[in-house]
Amino acid sequence: MAPKVLVVDDDVELGALISVQLRHRGFEVATVTGADAALARLTRELPDVLVTDLQLIGGPNGIELCRQVAERYPELPIVLITAHGSIELAVAAIRAGAYDFITKPLDFAALALTLERAVQLRALREEVSRLRRTVDQTRRFEDLLGTSAAMREVYGLLDRVATADISVLITGESGTGKELVARALHQRSRRKDGPLVAINCSALPEALLESELFGHVKGAFTDARSDKPGLFVQAHGGTLFLDEVGELPLGLQPKLLRALQERKVRPVGATAEQAIDVRVVSATNVDLEEAVQQKRFRQDLFFRLNVVHVPLPPLRDRGGDVLLLAQRFLEQAAALADKKVAGLSDEAAERLLAYSWPGNVRELQNCIERAVALTASESIAVRDLPEKVRQYRGVPPSLGAEGGSFLPLHEVERRHILSVLEALGGNKSSAATVLGVDRRTLYRKLAEYRALSSEDAADPDAPAPPRSR
Repeated sequence: MAPKVLVVDDDVELGALISVQLRHRGFEVATVTGADAALARLTRELPDVLVTDLQLIGGPNGIELCRQVAERYPELPIVLITAHGSIELAVAAIRAGAYDFITKPLDFAALALTLERAVQLRALREEVSRLRRTVDQTRRFEDLLGTSAAMREVYGLLDRVATADISVLITGESGTGKELVARALHQRSRRKDGPLVAINCSALPEALLESELFGHVKGAFTDARSDKPGLFVQAHGGTLFLDEVGELPLGLQPKLLRALQERKVRPVGATAEQAIDVRVVSATNVDLEEAVQQKRFRQDLFFRLNVVHVPLPPLRDRGGDVLLLAQRFLEQAAALADKKVAGLSDEAAERLLAYSWPGNVRELQNCIERAVALTASESIAVRDLPEKVRQYRGVPPSLGAEGGSFLPLHEVERRHILSVLEALGGNKSSAATVLGVDRRTLYRKLAEYRALSSEDAADPDAPAPPRSR
């Protein structure tokens, strides 16, 4: 839908000219004369942005109108028009609640760009506000957060498998939250009153890992001064989480397979087996099927672990979940630091949405914790973010290659543009700003991709779709 603009100006001719120029650039425009008329109209309908002249005759001037509107409708961005620009005016306008001010003679292209950005920032502000309200309501699965389509698919799968007493394999890039999923599965399972025991299979050498998993008896090796139950026994009646299971040494894989099949373990140095009652949940960030083909992982063990596969999406594919997670991490970090940090600035939220997050949720958490530690205000500003997030202009790494072969540059560009547009809910003005191009360029690209609707194609700034040859 076209952004709605309310223009307030006592000069009827100038108001009409502004209206024509903005309509030509894709806005829906209404005009009124005077502050009182503007305030009356706002009680009936709120536009997306308000434009007012500084000098208004017979009532409050633009600064006073700005102050009243900011008090009554804090979410509504206001742009002031003035014949003379100065530092004093800028300070007065900002203090009164204005988003920006434009000087005469008007550059309508610059005015349109300012309004587009104001509309985008209002959308981001409303999104952050909505996320604050829904953070506690979106706990669909224990501590997992997210409302994106990708996470809804994960929730649906977890709902179906949580109470089934079968092995689950969780896959995903490093930092996507695989251990959180394992804990959520345990909490929703019939074994929730039993223990949840976790081990990282890449953290110990083979001999120590075998003793940790299966236990040992006194005298089994030099330092075995007493019997020690293994993690399988410790997890009896509960869940054993094998993190980084793809790094399990090949020599231990047959013993793990036997424990899963027979539901018995034999401690190192023992002659008798112990019965176990354990649900095994595994996680890995490597391709186990490829590891099987390369003889680095046993196929029979892979099938035993992979009864149900839960793939976790990378953060770059989760759209607005970035802001949802950022708000939760911000609240946690602020509480720990005993700082009054309430949320993100509009510009900071925009940078978080634009970044590709190669380190996924873990990188986002570190970013927010750093920002909370550095900020001197009640909201996270762009200057508080890491430099690589502030300066990011690249293409997400996942778009650079597919199936091991690199993609042509134009295809990388096409996928990135369409993914940004989808993440921003189809808002082309916001997408153009995030992509760092003007709206006309974005429309031209979308026309090339045949991604414009009939309504979009009617936009006066949108070029005609290219003719088929």
